[in-house]
Amino acid sequence: MLRLLGLGFGLAGAVGGTIGAGILRTPGLVAAQLQQGPLILAAWLAGGLYALLGALCVAELASAIPLAGGWYIYMRRAFGDRAGFSIGWLDWLGHCLGVAWVAMTAGEYTQALLPWLHSDPRLIALASLLLFTGVQWLGLQAASGSQQLLSLAKALAFLALVAACFLVGGGSDSPAVAAAGAGLSPAAGPSSSLGWGGLLLVLVPALQPIISTYDGWHSPIYFAEEFERPQHDLPRSLLGGVVAVTTTYLLVNLALLHVLPLPQLAASNLPVADAAAVIIGPAGRQVITALALLSVLGLINASLMSAPRVLFGLARDGLFAPPLAWVHPRGTPLPALLLTTATASLLVLLGDFELLLALSAFFYVALCGSGVVALLWLRLSKPQLARPFQVWGWPLTPLIVLAGSLTFLLAALVEDRQRSAWALLLIAAGWPAQQLSRSLASLAPAAPPAADPAAPAQRQPD
Repeated sequence: MLRLLGLGFGLAGAVGGTIGAGILRTPGLVAAQLQQGPLILAAWLAGGLYALLGALCVAELASAIPLAGGWYIYMRRAFGDRAGFSIGWLDWLGHCLGVAWVAMTAGEYTQALLPWLHSDPRLIALASLLLFTGVQWLGLQAASGSQQLLSLAKALAFLALVAACFLVGGGSDSPAVAAAGAGLSPAAGPSSSLGWGGLLLVLVPALQPIISTYDGWHSPIYFAEEFERPQHDLPRSLLGGVVAVTTTYLLVNLALLHVLPLPQLAASNLPVADAAAVIIGPAGRQVITALALLSVLGLINASLMSAPRVLFGLARDGLFAPPLAWVHPRGTPLPALLLTTATASLLVLLGDFELLLALSAFFYVALCGSGVVALLWLRLSKPQLARPFQVWGWPLTPLIVLAGSLTFLLAALVEDRQRSAWALLLIAAGWPAQQLSRSLASLAPAAPPAADPAAPAQRQPD
């Protein structure tokens, strides 16, 4: 792998892999649960702090074991090949599910923005996958440059929207807003009638969509081997990315609370579009559709960069088909990229997209939990492992993150048993896939194993 990446790409990967269409819709769901401005902002801040705690945990792992492969690397280092492959399978499959859903979303937004195309959203989704596969084909420099450009454009667009809400929007008591919210009953805050126990009952469901909206901050870990200074830049990328995303989300919610009456915010399926309509007029929804399209395009690019690195790591360590470990001289794991694009395209053609979204969220939380488990075990079993960055607040920080992951997963199992059963079935499919992959690996000599960062003298040359 080429060592070309720096802090700029790390921040762009964290921001671009996190901020998507979810922030355009989720504020209404949260407002409907909490119904008070201070509680809404506190919930979004709590989600950001939870993501920051997770970033602190992952920063220690990424700086100690700066190898390509994502979550798989940490689980394998802690518990061996079988556990490592299971997490790698889960990670790659989760990326394929996620990118298929995001590509289909991009197709729907494009159709809404350009109705004269008269094209099936699935065809547009496939075209977007092929477009960004072509960008990856050009090499690491082209892929990383496009990610930085898309992330910067996305961040500037959201900041411009926030500024317009405060500068142009007259506040939630303006005539335009009053007319938009006419007929809606006033919101009654839950804390006015509920005790602490009741408050927790509404806070936990509100935090679930918030945590999903923060997902993606870990994107830089997939490129650990391609950073010029991974021990320094990976922790800064993870922590800086979470801070940037949290700031953006808080500003968006502040802007919405400034422009929209709380009852309208709580009743809206797309509150950012409603706010834009108040500020700009009927064209506001088109502006938000364009912003949503820009957001999901950055996610497609980030996912098509990350997922092949998982297959590359598995194949290089002899746990998957050896050809997937081949890297183009320009820095792209090309066979792994083509397999990822083909799988995502098949899911676009065959998938139930509500199911894809639910499964990908389940997988992402499970992966984060696996990373924390690996961190806890490595601290106990490998105290000699060099750790350029150590998690703050040990051991409370990883225990909080682990408890949050388990709570999210248990809630998903209880509330949506059918989709959770699909998730567990796909996880179980990793076991026969492991046997198949080892059979394929036996047909050709495996690439040299990755170096153990705990023993620098034995490292393979780059």
